[in-house]
Amino acid sequence: MTAPMLPRRRLGRTELEIPVIPFGTLGFSNSFGFVSDEDAVGLIRHAISLGANHFDCSRCYGDSMRKLGLALLEIPREEVIITGRLCCHSDAPWGGYHGAGEADYSAERAIRDVEDQLELLGTDYFDGVMIHDPNRIEPTLARDGSLAGLLQLKARGQVRNVGYGMEPHDFHLQAIATGEVDLILCFNDYNLVRQTAADTILPAAAAADVGVLNGWSILRGLLTGVDIEEVRTRRRHRGNDDAEAARAYWNWCREEQIDLLQLAIQFCLREKRIHGNPIGSLNVEQLEANIRAASTPLDESVWIRFQEEFGVGAPL
Repeated sequence: MTAPMLPRRRLGRTELEIPVIPFGTLGFSNSFGFVSDEDAVGLIRHAISLGANHFDCSRCYGDSMRKLGLALLEIPREEVIITGRLCCHSDAPWGGYHGAGEADYSAERAIRDVEDQLELLGTDYFDGVMIHDPNRIEPTLARDGSLAGLLQLKARGQVRNVGYGMEPHDFHLQAIATGEVDLILCFNDYNLVRQTAADTILPAAAAADVGVLNGWSILRGLLTGVDIEEVRTRRRHRGNDDAEAARAYWNWCREEQIDLLQLAIQFCLREKRIHGNPIGSLNVEQLEANIRAASTPLDESVWIRFQEEFGVGAPL
C-alpha cells in the first residue's frame, strides 16, 4: 500500500501522540465476521507498520483482548499504545453486556478487573483506562468508587491515564469537572449525521486539556460507502433515522463522485478538538481503506459544495 503518512495528534494532557484513527479491537473480535488468531496478529502487525499503533480494547469485545495479547508476545510493548475499558454495563461478570442489574462500581473491583486484564494481555500497564458506559455517574465518582480505583492504579504505574467512555453529555461534564480525568471517549455524537458533542463535551474537554476519542465517526459502517440496507440489517444502530440520514450523504457522494468514507473521516479530522477516531477493521482491506481516507485530505472545494448542500459547516 502506498499512502501519505497517517497523521498523529497529541491526546490532550496525556501527552501521548496517537494516530488520528486508533484501531478499535472490536474489528477482530468476531462480532462482524470470524477472524482467526493468525489473521488478527497479522492485522495488528500490519496496522503498526502503517502507523496505526494505538489499540483501543475492551474486555466486552469478544476475545479480542486475548488476540491482542498474542500479538504482544511478538511486538515490543513500547511500539504500541493501548487504551482499555472498565466495563460497567451490568451485574454480569466483569460488568459485561448481558446482566440485569447494576455493575459493581467499587474501587476494589476496578483494581481487580484491570489487574486481571493486564495479566490477560501479558503487559505491565495500560496507557489509558476508561470507565465504560456506567448507568449512573455518581457511584463512579464516590470516594471509594471506580475512578478512585483507577487513580490508585495510576499511582502504581499500572494505568498511566484515566478517563471515561460513555454517551451522556452530563456524565462527561461531571467527570471532567473532577480535574482527575485525562481522556474521554464519546459515542455517535460527532459525525456527518450529528455534531452535538461540539456544543458541550468538546469545549469542556478543550478547556481542561482532556484528550478526546470520538467513537462512531463512520456511524458503525453506515458512512463507509457500502450499501445502506446491508449495513442496517446486520449491525446495531440507534434506529432508522441514522440510516435515512446517512443515505442522503451516500447519494450525494455518488453524484459528486466523492468517497463517502473519506468524507466522513475527513469531516471529523477537521475538528481539532478531537484527537482520535477509533475504527475497527475486520481485515487488511478495511484497514488500508481507513488509513487512505484519513491520510488524504479532500480539496477545499468539496467542503464548499458540502456546506451548500447540507448547511453543515466543516470546521477548520
